[in-house]
Amino acid sequence: MSNDANNELWRRFAIAAPYLWLLVFFLAPFAIILKISLADPILAQPPYSPAFASDGTPSMSLGNYSFLLSDDLYAISYLRSVTMAAATTLLCLLLGFPMAYGIARSPAATRNMLLLLVVLPFWISFLLRVYAWMGLLNNHGAINNLLLWVGLIDAPLQIMYTDFATAIGLVYSYLPFMILPLYASLERLDMDLVEAAQDLGASRTRAFWDITWPLAKAGTIAGCLLVFIPAMGEYVIPYLLGGPDSLFIGRVLFDEFFLNRDWPLASAVAIILLMLLVVPIVLLQRAQARDEEPAA
Repeated sequence: MSNDANNELWRRFAIAAPYLWLLVFFLAPFAIILKISLADPILAQPPYSPAFASDGTPSMSLGNYSFLLSDDLYAISYLRSVTMAAATTLLCLLLGFPMAYGIARSPAATRNMLLLLVVLPFWISFLLRVYAWMGLLNNHGAINNLLLWVGLIDAPLQIMYTDFATAIGLVYSYLPFMILPLYASLERLDMDLVEAAQDLGASRTRAFWDITWPLAKAGTIAGCLLVFIPAMGEYVIPYLLGGPDSLFIGRVLFDEFFLNRDWPLASAVAIILLMLLVVPIVLLQRAQARDEEPAA
């Protein structure tokens, strides 16, 4: 086999590998969940009706989706999840951007230590970190005890089992996912461009919005996606910090699967959740592709 043919074979393999990955680990599970969402719940194993009846006719329907659209419980759950995920993403961006900028502009010797501190929480179990926040936020935890000792409050504050506690847990858990892609963009930023803008009369604020922010756009988008997507379907943090009655879609999805044993309805919930995440990403990628196209 010639070198050109060998190179062409490897090129095709490199192109086909990510598509094969998506087919096996995304499209195939998506098709299975979609099929289950069109079935009816039954007391059997598996707990849903087959896709085709005994005579070969399809027995699928959109009843689960119509039920989701008619029940306010699910609409409220989706809305609360979107709102909490958006608020978490915004807070992570407001906190993460100055931290990433400071790390990127710090001396090389200090930079590695700061990056280590950012990723250090990942060395500890995620569940243990959430339990630690439960100890900090409860009525007799460290935060309430400190406020009582200082004299700022007369009685313990109800922080646990609130949306505020859930937001704290989400921001703490996903802040590194915002800092790292922002750092990757800001670390490559040429500070000579900022200095040139200031020499030409631009203020520091104007130089930031005209130079730094556009060049960090890719890292900002990546960080927002890395925070918003997992925060949208988070189950552990709302359950432990927001309480067992917290109405978020991750909790609703878990309950439908494992408590109600209504796999078709739970699959429909998962399909709609996936659409809420995938469709905006696809639209964003298309908008970026149009912006990157050279002007005619």
